[in-house]
Amino acid sequence: MIRKLPFLLLLIFLLGYVTVASAQEVPDTSGLVFTTIDEDAAIDTIAAPEIGAPSKAVAAKAEVVAQPKSLVSIFILGFLGGLAALIMPCIFPMLPMTVSFFTKGAEKGKGVGKAVLYGASIIVIYVVLGLLVTIIFGSDALNDLSTNGVFNFLFFLLLVVFAASFLGAFELTLPSSWVNKMDQKSDKGGLLGVFFMAATLALVSFSCTGPIIGTLLVEAATTGALLGPAVGMFAFAFALAIPFALFAMFPSWMSALPKSGGWLNSVKVVLGLLELAFALKFLSNVDLAYHWNLFDREIFLVLWIAIFGLMSLYLIGKVRFSHDSELTHLSVPRTMLAIIAIAFTIYLIPGLWGAPLRSVSAFLPPMSTQDFDLTAGISSTSHASSARKYGELFEKPKGFDPFFDYDEGMAYAKKVGKPVMIDFTGHACVNCRKMEANVWTNAAVGKVINEDYVLIQLYVDDKTDLDPKEVFVTPKGKQITTIGKKWSYLQTTKFMANSQPYYVLLDPATETPIVAPRGADYDIASYLDYLKSGLVEK
Repeated sequence: MIRKLPFLLLLIFLLGYVTVASAQEVPDTSGLVFTTIDEDAAIDTIAAPEIGAPSKAVAAKAEVVAQPKSLVSIFILGFLGGLAALIMPCIFPMLPMTVSFFTKGAEKGKGVGKAVLYGASIIVIYVVLGLLVTIIFGSDALNDLSTNGVFNFLFFLLLVVFAASFLGAFELTLPSSWVNKMDQKSDKGGLLGVFFMAATLALVSFSCTGPIIGTLLVEAATTGALLGPAVGMFAFAFALAIPFALFAMFPSWMSALPKSGGWLNSVKVVLGLLELAFALKFLSNVDLAYHWNLFDREIFLVLWIAIFGLMSLYLIGKVRFSHDSELTHLSVPRTMLAIIAIAFTIYLIPGLWGAPLRSVSAFLPPMSTQDFDLTAGISSTSHASSARKYGELFEKPKGFDPFFDYDEGMAYAKKVGKPVMIDFTGHACVNCRKMEANVWTNAAVGKVINEDYVLIQLYVDDKTDLDPKEVFVTPKGKQITTIGKKWSYLQTTKFMANSQPYYVLLDPATETPIVAPRGADYDIASYLDYLKSGLVEK
């Protein structure tokens, strides 16, 4: 059984990654988007009709709830990343060598103690790295990364480089002088020597762990959680350190481990293809925020189908890279991985004709970008389609006909005498797309939104410049120049909230919230009750 451990770990990593990414009941907080709250949020006003804000306690509660969920998601991804790193070519062969150093010529208890210290040192090194990311960028910068077009494009390029490295194009290595210095200090012995041994492992294995760590830090930084990078690195290092302590306690297990070989490179290739697929999400964010209209849903799906199709062929041995060894037969774990990859590829194909693909809808461009759609959507009956402000810029959620300007939408609501539903959303918001694809498409939910409310969608991360006549300066001197900044400023100053999606049900007569605002809620019954509560209490 232990001989199959490496591929089983990879299987667990792949299954866990898909589970975290597509869980329906547990909110996917990797897409929770934050905008930066201005220092003058409490006193500034926006050049728009006055809105009564809900109590600060309600807004604070929403923010406090959002961050722990995000940290749990980061911890899980970090732990899975550590398990994946363990079976990489730069680390796996070092397990027997490192553990034998602790057990050879030493009493069992002493060897175990050193191994535990070695594992703790690994954790300290990576956690410090995570804290440095937070210190260098700062909390505000981390929050802003998720919606910044330049950073999203740089992240896309960075992940493509990581993927190329895993696929064998080149190796990412740190200067050899760094490794030599750490190795020399590790020879001193004692507790300090054990710490430097851990530092040497971190440096030597960088070519394998670097892409995983880089991807994890990108994901942690773009969630907006202040401690995200540190939590992610702790989980990564914890998973990486566990085997060293366990094998030091039970040295006989070492004989059951499989020998190093070509399967190690197979792990790198699979992870490289996953990195490439993940990178496309960042490119999609940029395309949507800047309205390039070059990367619609079909193109995204075609690329994912090609990537996971290639992964399927690779796992069954039909495709080989130059540095791969010959595959004579399929092991059971490899077969299971191949089945997952093939099934996922087939699952994606109907999406080219408009299938909702609910399990991955949060990562795909909006359904409204689909050019060829055979599916029947919700019919919008709330008001006639017409030319609306910003209507040419934003894609309407399938089956809905929202306003994209606060003033225009509010004026219409007053005219028809219906309450308003404001949806603070974003192009890069994974949870927003998940709500639109999995909750709003429910017939009962769609009917209430379309027939009983006037829907106003405000994109807080849009990069389109405002008309010069609409540009304004806050009392603290900050210039608001884009559509996204205008609505972000509105949300933070009036509702003391900075996460998306954020739903506010307003009375058009007083322009005050009817009930407390709410964030993402994937329970259809609960969300429907929330919408109906705004009709009862208006």
